[in-house]
Amino acid sequence: MRKLQTLVAAAVAVTLLAGCGGGTSVPAASGEASSAPATSGDTLVVYTNSNGEGRGEWVTAKAAEAGFKIEIVGAGGADATNKLIAEKNNPIADVAFGLNNMYFSQIKAEDALEPYEPSWAGEVEEDLGDGETYWPLVKQAILLGYNSDKISEDKAPQDWTDLWTKDEFKARYERVTGLGTATAQLVFAGILSRYRDDSGDLGISDEGWKQVEQYFQNGSPAVAKTDLFARIASGEVDMGQMPSSIIAEREKSFNVNVETVIPSVGVPLAVEQIALVKGTEKKEQAQKFIDWFGSAETQGEFAKQFNSMPVNKEAGTQANPEVVDFFADLKQQDIDWDFVQENMGAWVEKIELEYMT
Repeated sequence: MRKLQTLVAAAVAVTLLAGCGGGTSVPAASGEASSAPATSGDTLVVYTNSNGEGRGEWVTAKAAEAGFKIEIVGAGGADATNKLIAEKNNPIADVAFGLNNMYFSQIKAEDALEPYEPSWAGEVEEDLGDGETYWPLVKQAILLGYNSDKISEDKAPQDWTDLWTKDEFKARYERVTGLGTATAQLVFAGILSRYRDDSGDLGISDEGWKQVEQYFQNGSPAVAKTDLFARIASGEVDMGQMPSSIIAEREKSFNVNVETVIPSVGVPLAVEQIALVKGTEKKEQAQKFIDWFGSAETQGEFAKQFNSMPVNKEAGTQANPEVVDFFADLKQQDIDWDFVQENMGAWVEKIELEYMT
């Protein structure tokens, strides 16, 4: 079991937003877009799935201090990806960030990104992005967390599969009601990858699809506009999926304590990226924004504020020590992301049609 200690981040906005939401309202877990982007020619439109927990407001304010006027448009990872692809012939966004490699590789394949090498490219590991169009910003672990005030470590689940195979966890975990977010898709990538069978349905064995079926049959459906941590605090559920960066602030805001499960196979690790949208009419300003946002100074401040783990080597020295320690010996699940990317769209369709009732 692993714990991300609650860290004091005094300036973090107390209004909580789901990890894929936007604006100042509290969005649903599946991720809701913010209001329509501004039409001013001076405004950079920024698509992201990483504007929750006050991130969007913080980035907007800090960008203004640096001389940028931006409009954040939030959506779940899959939803933002679909928007960028759908709009490629008439782009609305100028920059996109927060999406992981799997999503950006899809967008790149649709020729919706413009190659650009940021000024800080030499400060990050090039192979964490594609070294051409999208560049890495932040590491994010996709975790199963549980209420440690209610469940002791020796009684806790050891893996995702325990949730639907052990009676004591059935109906006590939140299961998703949509697959529009990066977190949800990465959870299923981590589960289905264990059951790869090239002769199976969509490359997955019958046993693998049985696991998915059991996940949905035995979980408590997510409640629209209700945060998982609120449900944990009320005793409605005890556990569920969560990206690593939200845990500390959620614990503090909902007055709960959460431990995380590290299965023997490890956990999916997402790397959030940033990219220039092809066709933007504000290319020079968008490039300057990317240079500013991915810089060691900005990412270092962002890391302190939101308990994130930047991939920028210089920014990493400014991250909260507890976060650095957590990632230092975190076991990453070995996932064939090419296989996942090739099949995720079909997996989502199958899950939504056959299992998500």
